[in-house]
Formats: sequence, C-alpha cells, structure tokens
Amino acid sequence: MGLFESKKKALVLFASPKGHGHTRKLLESFLEGFKEEKGWEIEEMDLYSMEPKPCVACGACAQKEACQFDDLDKFDKALRKSDLLVVASPVYNASFPAPMKALLDRTQRYFEARFSLNKRPPIKKHREAVLLLTMGSQEDFGVEVTTYQLKRSFSVMNTELTGCVVWDSTDRGRENQVPAQKKARALGLEILSRM
Repeated sequence: MGLFESKKKALVLFASPKGHGHTRKLLESFLEGFKEEKGWEIEEMDLYSMEPKPCVACGACAQKEACQFDDLDKFDKALRKSDLLVVASPVYNASFPAPMKALLDRTQRYFEARFSLNKRPPIKKHREAVLLLTMGSQEDFGVEVTTYQLKRSFSVMNTELTGCVVWDSTDRGRENQVPAQKKARALGLEILSRM
C-alpha cells in the first residue's frame, strides 16, 4: 500500500447482547484475515450499547435527508465511508434482535431519500455486505427472513449482500461450531482476495 492510499473500511454491526458468545466467535473467525491485512480498518458498532430508537413514522426523512433522531448519525457516516458491511447477529424468533430490527426500520431514511427526495442512489459509494448468523435451531426460515430484511434495506443503500454464514444448532452446544467457523474464515479470505 502506497503512502497516500487510504485503507479500506469494514463496518461491523454486532447485534448480540452477549459480547463473548457464539456470534462473537463466528465474527472473529470471519475477521481473522482482515486483522492481519494492513490495508483494512475495522470499525465495530455494538447495537445493544447504541440502543437505536425505533422508527416512529414521523415523515421527517421525506422532507430532508436526515432523521429526527440523531442516535444513528454515527452509523450513517460510517456506512457511507465503508467498503464492506458485516452484520453479526443471533436469530430471535425467526428474525433479528430488537436493536438490529430498529436499525433496519430506521433505514426508511434511505427509502425516502430515493423515492421522496429523488436521490439516486441515496448513498453514492457501493459496498458488499455479509451476514453472520447464529441460531439455536436448524430451521431455514430464520435465515430466509433475515436475508430478506437485509436485501430490502440494502436495495436503497447501494449495498449488496454477497455472503452468509450460519452457525445453527447452538442450543446443542458446539456441535456445528468448527464447520461454521471454517466457512466464516473462508468467506473473509474470499472477500479479501477480490477487494
């Protein structure tokens, strides 16, 4: 990397209330290569600490490119600079935990920027995204729901979901831990090789 080249940025949304649980282990496996690569900078946002407010459908974002709440302004700024978005989350009741769901609902600001304010695209810089999921069951429905929700939000965020790794059956202990961590590590290395 040359003297004036800037580092690429990975933005991690950590959506688990357990800082050292299954979701953290899966995320750490994915990030192994990034931490060794000097050309990347990683910024992590802990959604449980951030406590994003829910969308109240006030319509403020249809009037100007902003939200009436400023609690996600730091996220917005980091997202716009990022080259890669990583969502690391457990599955709760076939969906995301409440803080992640609140953040997704608040992406309404990008829909309004696109459709009410005619900003095309609302976010200029394109990025890839990956989803790292942990779940107690083996049902595919939780994966379908969460990927659908991300793709809907990403459709106006110039963001493309290009990979997903699931560590399922966590209620049974470490049964699927090693295969899931291997997949996460391989996905991370694959992204590094092409970006």
